[in-house]
Amino acid sequence: MVSYGMQLPVQSQSTLYAEPWEAGAGPEDLAEVARVADRCGFAYLACCDHVAIPRRLAGAMSTVWYDTVATLAYLAAVTRRVRLLSHVAVVGLRHPLVTAKAYATLDHLSGGRVVLGVGAGHVREEFEALGVDFERRGAVLDEAVDALRVALGPEEYPRFAGSRFSFEELGQRPRPAQERVPVWVGGSSPAAVRRAALKGDGWLPQGDPRDRLPAQIGTLRRLREAAGIEEPFVIGAITEALYVGDAPWDVGRRTLSGKPDALAESLRAYGAMGVDQIQVRFRSRSRAELTDQMGAFAEGVAPLLG
Repeated sequence: MVSYGMQLPVQSQSTLYAEPWEAGAGPEDLAEVARVADRCGFAYLACCDHVAIPRRLAGAMSTVWYDTVATLAYLAAVTRRVRLLSHVAVVGLRHPLVTAKAYATLDHLSGGRVVLGVGAGHVREEFEALGVDFERRGAVLDEAVDALRVALGPEEYPRFAGSRFSFEELGQRPRPAQERVPVWVGGSSPAAVRRAALKGDGWLPQGDPRDRLPAQIGTLRRLREAAGIEEPFVIGAITEALYVGDAPWDVGRRTLSGKPDALAESLRAYGAMGVDQIQVRFRSRSRAELTDQMGAFAEGVAPLLG
């Protein structure tokens, strides 16, 4: 069965995907979307990560980027089941002990619902402002993931020695509620796919169209097989924008819209190519329309995904 999750509205407002109504929305809108997702069987809610947006990019990206952990912690308190995903945390911007403290606490408070999605990042000015080498961000991420595996493990006093990060005899509690916090690696470059295959528990592609996914999935599987890795691995995909039903407004030519069985037939193609979870996004003109769409998807489309 292909599971389904979604990135939260409001918390990031890039012009690539934000709907106009989100500009005037706030915490209660986020909370209500989270409650609906929790009731409607969504596997996860995702929140992005940017520290600060340079003026040169603000026109396209906006400067609205809620803090990832603070937002997910707020929503953990109003939900009971849905998982909490960082999509994606730029963990190279922070020392692994800082990241581990935040996500271990979130996992503890939420009863073990964290999925740590990680990525290399792409905004040079953020790295420069925080004193991190932008050109070496891939190597920094590789070591940060290794360090986080240790720091988010069961030991109160984790020990790690790397070329950039080292720690020992430093205790952190609370420990995560999960025995192993899943790490999903984001990105679609060859380096990101390799990182996901060899270091991750899952892969979060970054905008791969359907026709590119089979080759990417094949690469992931070959890399894991060659490395002798047999643990379960979650392959994700981001679907086209969706509208369940006959839209009474122009939802755009790149939006999949129509009756639930037609949408399900189209989305089943993801499962057929080996995708385990899809991240869905709904066109909407208001919070009410968004939550109605979420409910319609859960009731009419999800049961047909197979």
